[in-house]
This record gives sequence, structure tokens and C-alpha cells, in this order.
Amino acid sequence: MERKLARLFDVRRVIGGLFVVYGVIVTVIGFLDGPSELEKAQGVRINLWMGLGMLVLGLLMLLWLRLNPPAEPDRKESDQEG
Repeated sequence: MERKLARLFDVRRVIGGLFVVYGVIVTVIGFLDGPSELEKAQGVRINLWMGLGMLVLGLLMLLWLRLNPPAEPDRKESDQEG
């Protein structure tokens, strides 16, 4: 149970999840950019590239969490506190 709670509140999960969600949103906006947005960005689909970058970063954070899960809390310390 403690291991599940430690994993649930790991910062990598929160940051990775937010980057994935925002990355999807910005990528979709990048696909829908019109000519005026492209003109402002000098022909570069900046929303598309930044969205893809955010997706990659978020997925790397979640992969890092999966490959290196948080250590289980020490039972001796938690027994002494409570």
C-alpha cells in the first residue's frame, strides 16, 4: 500500500502527465495553424514542434518512472513516527 502511494505521488508522474496532456493539445493546435500563424512564425510550425517536444519529454519522464520506480519507504522509520 505504501509503495502504491509513493508511486502515485512521485513528481515524475505529475510532470510527465502534464507534459503529455499539454503536448497533445499544442500538437493538435500546430496541425490546425492557419496561414496567419505561420506568417507570424516565419513559416515554422512552432506549435507543432513544441507540442512534439513536450510529448517526448513527458513520455521520457513516464518511462523513467517505469524503469526506476521509487524505493519502498523504510518500515522502521514509519513505525517510529506513528
